[in-house]
Amino acid sequence: MESREFIKSLTRGQREMLTRRSDARGLLHLAGHVGLILLIGALIAMQGPGWPLLMLPQGILIVFLFPALHETSHRTAFKSLWLNKLVSSMCGVVTVLPAEWFRYFHIEHHRFTQDPTRDPELHAPKITTLPQYLWHVSGLPIWVSHVKTILKNATGRIEDPFVPEHGRVAIQREAQGMLLIYAVLFIGSVAAGSAILLYVWIIPAVLGQPFLRLFLLAEHGLCPEAGTNIFENTRTTLTNPVIRKLAWNMPFHAEHHAFPAVPFHALENMHMLTRPHLKVTETGYLAFHRKYIKRLTR
Repeated sequence: MESREFIKSLTRGQREMLTRRSDARGLLHLAGHVGLILLIGALIAMQGPGWPLLMLPQGILIVFLFPALHETSHRTAFKSLWLNKLVSSMCGVVTVLPAEWFRYFHIEHHRFTQDPTRDPELHAPKITTLPQYLWHVSGLPIWVSHVKTILKNATGRIEDPFVPEHGRVAIQREAQGMLLIYAVLFIGSVAAGSAILLYVWIIPAVLGQPFLRLFLLAEHGLCPEAGTNIFENTRTTLTNPVIRKLAWNMPFHAEHHAFPAVPFHALENMHMLTRPHLKVTETGYLAFHRKYIKRLTR
């Protein structure tokens, strides 16, 4: 069964169960994620024995606030709209990705998933060689892209076709606000003679970004381009509960694309329903990247 036919086949009761949102469940998950960041950040700040080794897990936790940004951009992480907007903006500042701009980008990605001409995720240069793969996975290109986006938006040079005219003022103000926050943090750190932000945020985020790149490549990598059947052009990766929790259940990605109104905490239930219809799955991220590298070096 194709994804659209599957969604039509759901009963009213199933739809209500799958799309029920919860402030409590969203806040509990967020508290666990942010709590770990604060705990490891405090240990780094105290600079006990072996503290530099903590920067890698800290960075992974920080960059994996992106799934929280993704979920709140759909307004499904919480029942309350204001909570979704607030957490989305906060995650955007921490991950250096303008939340409101990303929301328009991501809506377009959902509308035209794997369409080479209209899916904005496919507008970046395609990875065709092993050096290109390694450069992408390093995370450096995405940091450059994020900074360019913020600067362009802040100066009003918003040329992205997926951003509607009525949203451009808000996106410009968002970028200007982010630059102001970064400036205040930088000036405050210099004035205090402290490098703490460097060790608990900036360096860890750079170290953690490759893990997010590896994770995100599996969502649509090696999937057919074009076509409207989400079960064919989007991958679900069957991974362990730790990664699922870290990534806000985004490994159930075909399920999410098929029915974006389903909040993260209900995606496992959605998976149980979609499982017989999924066309592209993988048994883990290592298995996916072995295939990906094999394809590049063939």
